[in-house]
Amino acid sequence: MTGKQTLPEASEDLRDVVLDVHDAVKYFRTRRTSLRGERAQVHAVDGISVRLRAGRTLGLVGESGCGKSTLGRLITGLDTPTSGSVQVGAELRDVTAGAGGRVQAVFQDPASALDPRMNVRASVAEALGGVGKAEREQRVDDAFAAVGLPRELGSRYPHQLSGGQQQRVCIARALIARPDLILLDEAVSSLDASLQAQVLDLLERLQRETGTAYVFISHDLRAVRQVSHSMAVMYLGQIVEEAPADAFDRGLLHPYAVALRSTEPGIFQGEEGIERVVLRGEPPSAVNPPPGCRFAPRCPIADDGCVQVAPELAEVSTGHRVRCHKPGELTLTRAVHADSATSGAADLGGEL
Repeated sequence: MTGKQTLPEASEDLRDVVLDVHDAVKYFRTRRTSLRGERAQVHAVDGISVRLRAGRTLGLVGESGCGKSTLGRLITGLDTPTSGSVQVGAELRDVTAGAGGRVQAVFQDPASALDPRMNVRASVAEALGGVGKAEREQRVDDAFAAVGLPRELGSRYPHQLSGGQQQRVCIARALIARPDLILLDEAVSSLDASLQAQVLDLLERLQRETGTAYVFISHDLRAVRQVSHSMAVMYLGQIVEEAPADAFDRGLLHPYAVALRSTEPGIFQGEEGIERVVLRGEPPSAVNPPPGCRFAPRCPIADDGCVQVAPELAEVSTGHRVRCHKPGELTLTRAVHADSATSGAADLGGEL
């Protein structure tokens, strides 16, 4: 069961929508076979629907294996959905049919994203395709200026730049194509704190100036909250909570989202009654997800109903959806701890 999400009627005003993901599913076949001889499948993305408007940022968070990077690959067209649809750009064209450069991506390791044999000016210009020489030179100059890189750095090669400069080059390359949407997958994770702050400020400024929409994927909740207008928490291939970014201060309703929020280092230091939510065990297998709520095996407040019946993603207020039978029953001021001998804090590391 994918737990399909219900979107508003098709008559809803879609002006300014630059990303429309509808019931997207992505399964990967494995080498394992069942007793009936069938190939097992990893349920990487399992029935996700989201929309994003121009000039807005959607943050995607979740622990290792939740499927957020796979969703990112579907959005950029690097992977094809098993079912469902992904449309991008101001004209909402199916990404699998080619979106004409309407979506670009910036990834975690800028050094590996840049061709070491090309100077960085040529790398940025490469995204322009058949544009005339004069226009090409001007647009490269404009892109360098937009991201705060001196023009003279264009003759250097990637290894001659700092990590922050390399990532600015990658952002310039994404911007120069004038996309409607940029996917940023762990785009600041490899940078130190001061460079992270500079790049995040840069991204916010560029969004104000260009109206470009961002999908921002990161394990760093602070970074996601800084740049996002709305945030979606993923668990085992599904969105379990989607809410305006300011709801992450105290208004989260899904136990897993509350647990992630409680892991932010020092965020509640010194506040009386605030406890860290510790989750027991590891996420279930994405090859054979549980029949009920996928989070139930680790949830501190799950009951038999949670184990047996899969909850739907339901809207609880404008822009706030949650997939839970007991939304709001676990809070940061009433944390429930599992047996510490068998538990581990939520790991927001690598990705499926």
